[in-house]
Amino acid sequence: MNEYLKLVVDQLGIPVLLLVIILIWSAVWKILALWKSARKGSWVWFIVLALVNTLGILEILYIFVFSEMKKAKPRRKVRRKRRR
Repeated sequence: MNEYLKLVVDQLGIPVLLLVIILIWSAVWKILALWKSARKGSWVWFIVLALVNTLGILEILYIFVFSEMKKAKPRRKVRRKRRR
């Protein structure tokens, strides 16, 4: 396993510490976004977030932009009573 990690790091050309930081960064945002989408019942977002890896970019957008959007509720027409 150690040789495999060394090979991956050599091919990427980045230090091991940076790779670990990137993996932790991505995992934290993914977990937060998956948790929030599951709590809101957004199963489509849950699936997209689970399948797409974007270094936390899509997850951050979901948490701060898309999950805060409110669905437009249709307005009910208020019937006014007629005065006689």
